[in-house]
Amino acid sequence: MKRIYLVPTVLMGCVSLTFAQKKKSDTIKSESKLTDIEEVVMIGYGSQKKSDVTGSVGSVKSEDFNKGLVANVGQLLQGKVAGVNVANVSGEPGANQNIVIRGVGSLRSGTTPLYVIDGFVIDNSNTGVANNPMNFINPQDIESIDVLKDASAAAIYGARAANGVIVITTKKGKKGRTQMNLSSNLTISSLANKMNVFSADEFRRQVTAIGGKLDDMGGNTDWQDELTRTAVSKNVNFSASGATENSNYYAALGYEDQEGILYNSNLKRYSGRVNVSQKAFDGRVNIDFNLNGTRTENNRPDASSVVNSMLTWNPTYPAYTNGAPTTVFNNGAFNPLIRRDIYKDFTTNNRILANFSPSVEIIKGLTYKLNLGVDYSSAERVIQNMPHAIPLEIGTLNLSTYANNNTLVENTLTYKFKINSHDFNVMAGHSYQRLMLTSRGWYYQNFPINGIEPQYQIPAAGAANQTTSIIANKNELQSWFGRVNYDYKDKYLLTATLRADGSSKFGENNRYGIFPSVAAGWNISKEEFLANVSTISNLKLRASWGRTGNQEIPSKITKRSYKADSNGTAQATYPLNDSGNYPVGVYLVRVDNPDLQWEVTTQTNIGLDFGVLNNRLTGSIDFFRKVSDNILMEINPVDPIEPAPTMWKNIPNMTINNTGYEISLNYNSNPNREFTYSIGGNTSFIKNKVKDSPYRVISTGEAQGPGTTNAVINGYINGQPIGTFYVREFLGLNSNGTNIFRDVDGDGIITDNDRVAAGSALPDFTYNIYLKAAYKNFDLGLNFNGVAGNMIYNNTASTLFSRGRLALSNNTTDVATQFSNESANNTNVISTRYLEKGDFFRLNNATLGYSLNPKVLGIGEHIRNIRFSVTAQNLFVITKYSGFDPEINTGLSQGGIQSFGIDYTTYPKARSFVFGVNVAF
Repeated sequence: MKRIYLVPTVLMGCVSLTFAQKKKSDTIKSESKLTDIEEVVMIGYGSQKKSDVTGSVGSVKSEDFNKGLVANVGQLLQGKVAGVNVANVSGEPGANQNIVIRGVGSLRSGTTPLYVIDGFVIDNSNTGVANNPMNFINPQDIESIDVLKDASAAAIYGARAANGVIVITTKKGKKGRTQMNLSSNLTISSLANKMNVFSADEFRRQVTAIGGKLDDMGGNTDWQDELTRTAVSKNVNFSASGATENSNYYAALGYEDQEGILYNSNLKRYSGRVNVSQKAFDGRVNIDFNLNGTRTENNRPDASSVVNSMLTWNPTYPAYTNGAPTTVFNNGAFNPLIRRDIYKDFTTNNRILANFSPSVEIIKGLTYKLNLGVDYSSAERVIQNMPHAIPLEIGTLNLSTYANNNTLVENTLTYKFKINSHDFNVMAGHSYQRLMLTSRGWYYQNFPINGIEPQYQIPAAGAANQTTSIIANKNELQSWFGRVNYDYKDKYLLTATLRADGSSKFGENNRYGIFPSVAAGWNISKEEFLANVSTISNLKLRASWGRTGNQEIPSKITKRSYKADSNGTAQATYPLNDSGNYPVGVYLVRVDNPDLQWEVTTQTNIGLDFGVLNNRLTGSIDFFRKVSDNILMEINPVDPIEPAPTMWKNIPNMTINNTGYEISLNYNSNPNREFTYSIGGNTSFIKNKVKDSPYRVISTGEAQGPGTTNAVINGYINGQPIGTFYVREFLGLNSNGTNIFRDVDGDGIITDNDRVAAGSALPDFTYNIYLKAAYKNFDLGLNFNGVAGNMIYNNTASTLFSRGRLALSNNTTDVATQFSNESANNTNVISTRYLEKGDFFRLNNATLGYSLNPKVLGIGEHIRNIRFSVTAQNLFVITKYSGFDPEINTGLSQGGIQSFGIDYTTYPKARSFVFGVNVAF
């Protein structure tokens, strides 16, 4: 039966206080801007009129970003661009997202696209941040986001564009008088959906009914209530901007304090940004400078342990005794309220991103530009347990520090010229990027019980098991690239790019990869045979082909490595040359691998953009095919005398295929009427398949929990979609109350050979719908999103909700009592029993706003506009999934290969109400 979680009054109690400079008509007028074919989009190393773009590019402006409690770019973008599936897979503040652009195309690099901020290529490989590394940029500072989806658009970034490119442009000053904006909001969040575990009375009945051992202490505790809270979050932002004929500036300060619904869970961000541009010598010289500084403080609970406790703890156990957490229960169990108070995971991260970009027009149309930038991040992470006497808990401390230095130097020459009706834009450039990562770690244990946190008394730790670790990696990228844009009478368009990337991750034999692309466009609406067709405002046909690369492999793996075997203190070492004798006990653990090559993704795209009724109705249709080959993978060598246990190879013939189509539609009403509205949405259909794999299954997800740890759940299977669940088929229970599985091979024995492909974790179909309306001073916005065709493995249910655990006085859901004859000794083997449909439809956010004319208050001389708003997030979700939320992925990866669609005690999602006010001076 479907479950609907719905707030009784959708907009009641949902308020967003944001000081905005919008007037009442701005909400709808902004829609018309999006449909304007003369809109400028960022395409990489430059910009282009939308009407001239030949690749597949999705653009979202700031006025159309998702509203509410937003910490990073992915949350702004969710549901806004066809073919871009942003899954918020955890309810933790600032959590990572699964962002998939046109399907998963690699084993190692996950799904993360390449981020480019104001022309600076970001590296988030390891910043030391436990949560989303993109939390460092304040969403309030972002002006627009352009998503380069097809290879023609993305190939200019070559090496790391296989998963698509997200180009972020931050705000600049605009001509006119100085503008100042002050915004503030307050957010109230609570658990969106409680799991249906047994109440204390139900628990007593169920344990007694199955003949279990009832451990009853007479309490009546709802552990989901005890271990979650009503979270209060605050956000304040101030910005000032302005521009003259030759200069512009934007300066901003921001503060974010986002609480999670689990205790000891919050994300704080302190941000500052300065963007300055200056022209000189009649505009022939232009200097851009962008500086962003951020400090994030992230406090994280042991979420898996907390969720495990809130779902399984005996509800007859009292949470408190005499006002304090009950110390010891009948069976000596550890009260999770005590665990909550002694565990700490805290990360601080300081990050500075700065780039300096001067340009000079050498002769008319010929411009040289330098892009010099640095992205420096330093972080410290502390994970500790306070020592505790009853119950006994030794004090432990894990302390890690990280430093990530990303330096970029780029030189480009751009020549724009016109010959009669032929327009040319030729660009050539060189890029050098140096990435240096260092990290250090220390582990200590056996601290005294003195009330002082372990991180402040390291010398007091016991001597046992004190360990240290040091990591240092340096990677370099050097690239040459070029692009030619050709335009004939604004009708016929051609774009060709070529990029050669060299990476220090590969051996000298294959250090460089070549990534070309070509695209053509035809503005049909500008042909004479459509000149008198007034209903067609825009009609453009696009086609493209191109290749992008992937180098997301560990550093140094192409180099030889040795290790010294010295009673557990072995250290990796790299000899300076191949001559000379090595000490006794030194042995080879990694062989030279100079033949390792780039993984390559080839994509073909055909698209149609259209606008009718004076561009009131606009849309696009795209068909694409994306194939990744030369797959990079770590394997176990077949050669029995191979000295290394594993090695990296390009898997011959194996391909990962994604085929699909995307549709976007948007309709804007007449903007000159008092009541205006816009409605639209997008959808994408993707079919993916692994072909010609030499392996039966490449595991991506493994199970957790007693009896199933490390068991394969899903993976890459030849002839099947990516993320296919590869499990035994559950047929029911036999007369003894134990599992019956289908004997696929008919040998009479149930083994791993009897596993079947039972659906994929990735959806076939994603869709998003929006509605905006404005009447006088009021405006309303609604955003819906959903997916279909995917499955979820409920590892939480398979591990925690067994009949055997219920018999031992652990709480469960009715999954444990689903079969009346089930034996308490039945095993929780990975099977289709715990596989559920992941389809859902969600009202993601709803905003109601009111713009107050300052003249009514007699303050119009200094204040241009005041806007009050109320935003509700995650108002309801319609789904058949029995867990907290169907938009889920715990991330139980294996061998560095990203997993999909597995739910194991994941941080639950919240329902939030945001109250805001925005004042424009």
